[in-house]
Amino acid sequence: MDMRDRSRALGVVAAGALAYAGWRALQRRHEIDLAGRVVLITGGSRGLGLLLAREFARAGCRVSICARDEEELENARRDLEERGAVVLATRCDVSRRAEVDAWVERTRAELGAVDVLVNNASIIQVGPFQAMTVEDFEQAMEVNYWGTVYATYAALPHLRESRGGRIVNVTSIGGKVAVPHLMPYDAAKFAAVAFSEGLRAELAKEGIPVTTIVPGLMRTGSPPNAVFKGNQDAEFTWFSLGDATPLTSMSAERAARRIVQAARRGEAEVTLTWQAKLLRLAHGVAPGAVTEVLSVVDRLLPGNEPGGAEAVPGMKLATAAAPSAATAMMNRAARENNEYGGRATPSPGHAEAAGLEEGG
Repeated sequence: MDMRDRSRALGVVAAGALAYAGWRALQRRHEIDLAGRVVLITGGSRGLGLLLAREFARAGCRVSICARDEEELENARRDLEERGAVVLATRCDVSRRAEVDAWVERTRAELGAVDVLVNNASIIQVGPFQAMTVEDFEQAMEVNYWGTVYATYAALPHLRESRGGRIVNVTSIGGKVAVPHLMPYDAAKFAAVAFSEGLRAELAKEGIPVTTIVPGLMRTGSPPNAVFKGNQDAEFTWFSLGDATPLTSMSAERAARRIVQAARRGEAEVTLTWQAKLLRLAHGVAPGAVTEVLSVVDRLLPGNEPGGAEAVPGMKLATAAAPSAATAMMNRAARENNEYGGRATPSPGHAEAAGLEEGG
């Protein structure tokens, strides 16, 4: 290599180093210390919401969680307090604006100034479009989209008063690429992504970073609390298997740590799981081709069945494949993350997997 080539190579390396340093400096400009902060988490009684509450508490935060199920909330409160957390647990339906407003005001009164809002509450309906109704789409929008909007409006006055206030919106890869048999969920998450991205642009001038989290499948143990339509047993099986292995899903604990890191830094957007990143990249490059591939996937998924309009909670379903050894990691996550702690009674198969049989 002659001197000219060497100089050119060194220039490229130096430019790359400067670009990386600039990128890191840009990342750090919003970074805050989370210790002592008050964090609101919707849907914080189980699954990812509970894991986020644990992780924020570990960072020294006081956490306020809300959910609809009082038994789940009580279990979550005990879980968090046993880990040394300062926690406020409030029954609240995020699709009801008055209840959201009351929860935020109660948090302000009992825990102090609000610093971070995490919009995590979500419902999932699994099944073919033919089995879905307009009401399914309305319910998904009420919780997954309007719940996010209501909590944001309720928390914003307090976040404006906070030095370091921020918002984290947990959306989904289904809000970037429409996945078959999840249409109500996809549509609501697309709306939540648009709201989150627009909110970041408009709140930047106020110094309130808004972070959009785009997860793929995570092993939170959520299938028992999803709702299944169409061929309910078959839908439950494929959904559970997809949520069950390291090849198809991400450790929910690792996901929670990454989300808390993003909140601390005030990052713009984080896509979780390599599968979600790959799908998003492919869709960005060739959206038509990806849609064609997904149409093939749809043909491989279960079809509609007589009686398929009935919505059956996963808690009441059990098949030869789920729960089973194949879903052992998902079953363990469900036990550890309070997925069986709610008002529904697990089926015998789920009860056994959860260790809920008499003497278990």
